[in-house]
Amino acid sequence: MSKQEEFTQLIRELRENVPDISGVLIATVDGLSIGTDFPEDEAARVAAMAASSIGLGNRITRTADIGAMKDMLIEGREGMLILYMAGNGGVLAIRAPERSNLGLIRLEGPKAARRAAEIMEA
Repeated sequence: MSKQEEFTQLIRELRENVPDISGVLIATVDGLSIGTDFPEDEAARVAAMAASSIGLGNRITRTADIGAMKDMLIEGREGMLILYMAGNGGVLAIRAPERSNLGLIRLEGPKAARRAAEIMEA
């Protein structure tokens, strides 16, 4: 199976495990989308912003001396975007509506991020 197929399968499984999710994106820390179910024009923007946010989050955790960054939650009035580190070189972004089951997302998100990291490093 190609890496692209593995990313597609990972996204599909995450969406099956957490039906509330409205979008999944896997990107490099350089802001390049490598797997997504976001619309194509939106994916590039989300990948770039996710990478920038992760970079800022990493600087904040170092400055605050609270250890390596694991994830970041951005809440808007109509939904949320949860960013997870996927190894050292990747980011997993999960978009969900406002009243989503955050507990389930927090349970499945880190697993998906670890799997994305494994695929990237293979």
